[in-house]
Amino acid sequence: MALPKLKDIKWVTTDCYGTLIDWEKGITEAFKKQAARDGLTLDQKALLERLFEVQAQIMSGSYELYAEVLRRAVVKVAAEIGWEIEPSRAQFLPDSVKDWGPFREANAAMDRLRDRYEVGIVSNVDDKLLGVSRQHLRTELDLVVTAQQVRSYKPDPTHFKETARRMGGKKGWLHIACNYETDVGPALKLNVPVIWVNRHGEKLEGRKAPSATVKNVREAAARLGAK
Repeated sequence: MALPKLKDIKWVTTDCYGTLIDWEKGITEAFKKQAARDGLTLDQKALLERLFEVQAQIMSGSYELYAEVLRRAVVKVAAEIGWEIEPSRAQFLPDSVKDWGPFREANAAMDRLRDRYEVGIVSNVDDKLLGVSRQHLRTELDLVVTAQQVRSYKPDPTHFKETARRMGGKKGWLHIACNYETDVGPALKLNVPVIWVNRHGEKLEGRKAPSATVKNVREAAARLGAK
């Protein structure tokens, strides 16, 4: 799906975690602190990959708040490597969200986008945790759609359908996101153009091509004339 002409774009939405907020660094630091308490050294890359897999499995079930998704994922992933963490202690991960900082370019890029378009966040999170993260994100938003509001998690299309409903339709809307499975693919299926923030240099491997691929949000803003 081609990138639309800039004059035809009215709305620009983004995902939050991985796109604006460096949650991989935040999660890694949170686990590192807990492991140090127990004298453990973790394979952080493997743990992060497994955490995201387990998180996706939990999200595919009946809806529950994202904070609970995080707690359940912590307990399961830790158990798989023989590290027993009580559910109450697993609260360390949702508690750490306040320390998950934005990517260096995120705020300036969002400000520039806001000067040219109406902007919003469409995120797999609950309202409380997004509120915590928004303390790191200074740009005023015109729209926010969370998993808690739609009682569903991407890649289910409910987020995007609700976003379109609030905008009055899909015309003039472009989405920016880092996760192909939860955002890029589902948005493209609904004929919403997407700029893929491909921070890790993933290969498409047969998947439908996004409207554009960039390395960070600054590049995405530049592609949209917000320099």
